[in-house]
Amino acid sequence: MENKIKLVAVDIDGTFVHSDYTYDISRFQRILTRMKSAGCHFVVASGNQYYQLRDLFPGYYDELSFVAENGAFVKDGTELVFTADMPKETVDFVIDICREYTEIWNVLCGRESAYCERGNVSQEFFERTGIYYHRLEWVDDFKQVNDQILKFAPTVPEEKTHFYYDIFRERLKGKVEPTTSGHGSIDLIVPGCHKASGLKRLAERWGILPEQCAAFGDGGNDIEMLRYCGHSYAMDNAPNNVKNAAKYICPSNEEDGVLVTLEKIFM
Repeated sequence: MENKIKLVAVDIDGTFVHSDYTYDISRFQRILTRMKSAGCHFVVASGNQYYQLRDLFPGYYDELSFVAENGAFVKDGTELVFTADMPKETVDFVIDICREYTEIWNVLCGRESAYCERGNVSQEFFERTGIYYHRLEWVDDFKQVNDQILKFAPTVPEEKTHFYYDIFRERLKGKVEPTTSGHGSIDLIVPGCHKASGLKRLAERWGILPEQCAAFGDGGNDIEMLRYCGHSYAMDNAPNNVKNAAKYICPSNEEDGVLVTLEKIFM
């Protein structure tokens, strides 16, 4: 199988890292060396911000590729391959819709930074968001932000995740698409711009077929990616709809399921 797989894509939260945001660095680096010698690319595929993701791999992130912001930001090593660009009228429309619901706490995600709006979210939320967005700024008004907008990342009460997902899907249809990994987190993305679209950009760039790709994920925003890749693994901690989209189930993120599986593939 090691000769067949030329691209491995991993989600981060709930997949690659433990719940305390750690992973076995030395074990992974040994696997990465074997992957490289087999001519296989390693791709970090996450809804998180690129600047946060690269800090998980200090000193060697330029050796990896990234599909960040759920496919809205794609990097091949040091080269920027693609960034989404949400039209200004769409950005303003989404802002207006979200402002109708006071329990939506919103993050605006740009190419240069992410943003929180004063008066919309608390300092505690800002600090918690900073764990996932290492470039994060306060602004007075989202509509005044001068940046290329990649997506929105609203947070809603966890028990209402699917309620708001349905509202976004209905009210923003044709403008943006909602995707969620559960737990109150929803991403509003440019239509057709998801993890699988980002992987496809890289695979075509490298001359790699979908059946030569492997993916690992645990959330709803991983489903397109799992369906795209010929070798797809849902984590044991994933919900059933994600497991149903994958060909295989691997051990949970707390049991190093990604590393255990990659060790078997790249022996």
